[in-house]
Amino acid sequence: MHIIDLRSDTITKPTPAMRRAMAEAEVGDDVLGDDPTVMRLEEMSAARLGKEAGLFVASGTMGNLVSLLAHCGRGDEVILGDLAHIFINEQGGMAALGGIHPHTIRNQPDGTLDLADVAAAIRRDDVHYPRTRLITVENTHNLCNGAALTPEYMAALGGLARDRGLRVHVDGARIFNAAVALGIDVRLLARDADSVTFCLSKGLAAPVGSVIVGSRAFIAEARRTRKVVGGGMRQVGVLAAAGIVALEQMVDRLAEDHANARALVDGLAGVAGIAVEPSAHRTNIVYLRVTHPQMDARQLQERLGARGVQMLALNSRLIRAVTHYHLDRRDIDAAVQVIREVLAA
Repeated sequence: MHIIDLRSDTITKPTPAMRRAMAEAEVGDDVLGDDPTVMRLEEMSAARLGKEAGLFVASGTMGNLVSLLAHCGRGDEVILGDLAHIFINEQGGMAALGGIHPHTIRNQPDGTLDLADVAAAIRRDDVHYPRTRLITVENTHNLCNGAALTPEYMAALGGLARDRGLRVHVDGARIFNAAVALGIDVRLLARDADSVTFCLSKGLAAPVGSVIVGSRAFIAEARRTRKVVGGGMRQVGVLAAAGIVALEQMVDRLAEDHANARALVDGLAGVAGIAVEPSAHRTNIVYLRVTHPQMDARQLQERLGARGVQMLALNSRLIRAVTHYHLDRRDIDAAVQVIREVLAA
């Protein structure tokens, strides 16, 4: 059976060019600062996002944790969205390992935080309160239908943060998807952030890894925090080599994933039993709300899986599909047909 795997873009496998680069990578000891392939990836990443320096880490979760630990001390507070990946899906690492207090405010449907809500959440200097140190946002925003935050929004948020003496961190796991969807240079989305983490192992198709970018002083501190959470990985140039290929070859083709996501949405328009969640900027994530009176999302996931179409049920009513490098338009058309048949049956 041909499997059409729409569960996530994390299931992508390295391209032939990545495998060759990994096999031929020049390596050293990254903890000692002499792995040339890692250094090249970090320099490329920083330049690509308009920052001074970069740091290769094992995962997006590690990248976010290391960034928060570098920005905040124990008892400090972070303002973030109630639907943020950092808040929901990273095991409370900021609190568990850093003693950092999360202050959540409501995410808007487009993935943003209302600036009035952010301003109201900033603590005044009072011995009863934690000190607000950081604001974090997510771009694209996973649970807000893959919405892309715009440079105009980031400029406004950055201005508010600077006026109040705060810093901004972007969980940019899919920030290149945002840039491609908006048709802009990714540096415009990173310009007003003090730090950005982005994933190489999602739509960019590398097997492992993320990169943090920021100022040289911030990255020096982040390197210390990476070490304490076990992120020193020695001859890691074999992985960084795939990340270099990802940045060189896989960014522009993200537009194909977005087109396939739109094709999925268009193909399911008007199908009884499901409703497509809206998105201001369609990237590669599609959420479907199951409205079928005799089937919930988990049952739909199971029945689709039996027909070779894999999707991810988040709860009893919401199911997610993510397009990626290994899917083409024929796969999307086939998936649409299977979904229609399963719901009709």
